Amino acid sequence: MRGFFGPAHLMNRRFVTLARGFVALAALASGLAVAADPAKVYRISFPTAETGFDPARVSDLYSNTVNEAIFEQLLTYDYLARPAKLVPLVAEAMPSVSADGRVYTYKLRKGIHFTPDAAFKGRKRELVAADYAYTIRRHADPVNRSPWAFMIEGKIEGLDAEIARAKKSGRFDYDAKIAGLQTPDPHTLVIRLTQPDYLFNYTVAHVPYGAMAREVVEHYGQTEAGAHPVGTGPYVLKEWKRASRIVLEANPDYRGFTWDFAPGEPAWDDEIVRRMRGKRMPQIGRVEISIIEEDQSRWLAFGGRELDVLALPGTFRPQAIGPDGNLLPRWVDEGVRLYKAVDPEITYPFFNFRDPVVGGFTPEKLALRRAIIMAYPIREEIDVVRKGQAVEAHMPVPAGVVGHDPSYRTINPYDPALANKLLDRYGYLKGPDGWRRMPDGKPLVIRQATQTSQIDRTFNELWKKAMDAIGVRMEFDAAKFADNLKAAKACKIQFWGAAWTADYPDGENFMQLLYGPNTGQSNNGCYESKAFDALYEKMRALPPERPERNRLFLEMTRRMEVDGAWSMHVSRERNQLIRPWVIGYKKHPILHGEWLYMDLAPRPQ
Repeated sequence: MRGFFGPAHLMNRRFVTLARGFVALAALASGLAVAADPAKVYRISFPTAETGFDPARVSDLYSNTVNEAIFEQLLTYDYLARPAKLVPLVAEAMPSVSADGRVYTYKLRKGIHFTPDAAFKGRKRELVAADYAYTIRRHADPVNRSPWAFMIEGKIEGLDAEIARAKKSGRFDYDAKIAGLQTPDPHTLVIRLTQPDYLFNYTVAHVPYGAMAREVVEHYGQTEAGAHPVGTGPYVLKEWKRASRIVLEANPDYRGFTWDFAPGEPAWDDEIVRRMRGKRMPQIGRVEISIIEEDQSRWLAFGGRELDVLALPGTFRPQAIGPDGNLLPRWVDEGVRLYKAVDPEITYPFFNFRDPVVGGFTPEKLALRRAIIMAYPIREEIDVVRKGQAVEAHMPVPAGVVGHDPSYRTINPYDPALANKLLDRYGYLKGPDGWRRMPDGKPLVIRQATQTSQIDRTFNELWKKAMDAIGVRMEFDAAKFADNLKAAKACKIQFWGAAWTADYPDGENFMQLLYGPNTGQSNNGCYESKAFDALYEKMRALPPERPERNRLFLEMTRRMEVDGAWSMHVSRERNQLIRPWVIGYKKHPILHGEWLYMDLAPRPQ
């Protein structure tokens, strides 16, 4: 976990407009200390444990939420603008782009320094263009198995040749000259693409492409760098108890910026602007993150004022929000506020196309997957499990993202009667015990990966009921999220539920989850369809405003649905409960570390 850029010859003009609209991060104060108050402690929770803090090796939302506060990208997003709008961060301005759309030139701000660390041997280390070139190389290094390599592979001149050499030799040459990565001076990065890429600025704005220092990785080692994140951002990692507690503190060496964003949605933003404009950022001195997997535990922690903001679990919606959609009097009396937003995301159980039971493209395998999809009651999930806090997803591209078509309807709707007919027709007949068998007579068992929280158990019950209705035996293999993710990337999980939140506001970010060459990275279902891949590559070559590009999103959707690649479920509605002492909170569709832009008033005793 998001179109608004035109052809290459229009990019410069549009980028100038964006740059003028973004004052906050450009308003750097010379020689002023960061205003963060150590007494201002922001307390939140993650419902799933982090996996580490090496940007080149982690793909989960929660690890990257932390990384967002530590590492800095060349570009970022305006905090209040909707739809999401790119703006400079470390770059002085939006890049200059060549007339053919293949050469991007970024000019870096001077005087930005990494947090002091033993890796720098006592010297003050300035952030330079070579750090971004190094970061790109780390994502390309096969040893890191970066889940974000798809964003640069096949795009930068000379990079793929180095990747191929590394795969043969077992070692990536970080000193090799690469034509597409040039640093003509310490504060200039020139990236030469193999072909025009109208979305490339989204790559450099993506959190995992925040700059890392080579000295840090070499000091701690490739595998341990994730335990020692060293960046230039507003926060540093102070404490880390794996899968339990993460503490960030304001970086005393951070240059800071002056809060000066324009309201994007006046109904909510005007008050934020009134209370935040002109403040020296960051204001919050300490962020305490607790890993709380159970919904009830998070709910109780918020009720006990142990958390400052809570993404309301669907189970507890009736205890917080009335039938009219407003907060119940108890919470209003406590000064709690409610912020609603539908995430630019999808949830989607996926099949492993390399699995001998559910994988493959033969007619009987297509029928099995589509029958399983059609047997699942999406409406019951929304109404009963999520308590109405979701909308049904009909295509992989969610609302609010370029490529979404609100009129599209899935060809695999809830229809258990049709699911039964499909299974009968393609030889998945019931045995004497009432369970269906494979066409060759062997037992049919669908093994779904899961975790151990209460919400996971609730989903397991819903899935089992759905499969019982069509005579398919489903069993559940519980493991830690990180272990399931690792197995999925190795194509070792038969069936698992996933979610993807927009990394950037374009449908390409979602369709790449189904692109065959991304298997082992972001394509966890190992779906490799030549027909889909051809459509994807054609789409990727077109600028966002071309009408035929949107048509290709529909064709890709139809293709993956015919193949039964995913069971498309929902986009979740986030009801955020906010304590009255929290100032400036607004959930961003792309960014997740909102505390970088917030303040805290004194808590009542």
